Amino acid sequence: MPNLEVCLSPNLLPLHTLTHKIVVVVDILRATSCMVTAIACGVESILPLQDTETCRAMKSQGYYIAAERDGKQVEGFDLGNSPFSYMEKHLIGQKIAFTTTNGTQVIKLSEKAEQIIVGAFLNLSAVASYLLERQKDVLVACAGWKGNINLEDTLFAGALVDVLATQNFTISNDSALLAQSLYPKKQSDLLGFVNLCSHVQRLKNLGIQKDVEFCLQKDVYDVVPTLQNGSIVKLASQTAL
Repeated sequence: MPNLEVCLSPNLLPLHTLTHKIVVVVDILRATSCMVTAIACGVESILPLQDTETCRAMKSQGYYIAAERDGKQVEGFDLGNSPFSYMEKHLIGQKIAFTTTNGTQVIKLSEKAEQIIVGAFLNLSAVASYLLERQKDVLVACAGWKGNINLEDTLFAGALVDVLATQNFTISNDSALLAQSLYPKKQSDLLGFVNLCSHVQRLKNLGIQKDVEFCLQKDVYDVVPTLQNGSIVKLASQTAL
């Protein structure tokens, strides 16, 4: 049976072996929710980058450029970190270069994995179904906030563990057990619970409540974004859907 682990902070990723594993990168508020939305709405690819200057330079190569720092869109960039921005029709078929405070950093840290896929509540069932089909060891890598554990990513990890643990996956670390124990207690009021979390409190003056509510919806999209040749794209098996 495949093993299932959760890493609650990117600072803990060096303690995990990534080779031969599928890493599910998650940053619910809001990087991976944006990526899932973008790919589901027809964006061709997303190039995850670690710094703003490299991202800015991609404008000259035909990319739309997107950057977020401390929850806010960086000045001079086309897009920020709201999933609603990635629903625009003019982005269909386009390439986006994207850098964020936490989410894109975790993708870089996970490069030794056999495969990296992008998870969010928005595509929870699609991710679970894909992992059940692959039957490979899985590590859920939570982006957290600047190295700290956060509530919303832990809740997603718990939701995914809750599904996979009933389908022949073996929970193999305490972080997965912790996440699994939290999610069932709070799933009936995710919004109410997440509204208490540090990230929402930190950003409450930025008017992101609409984003928070959207990002906590389950199974809005049936898509599994994956990293291929350095860019996030729709899984090959889904391109004809």
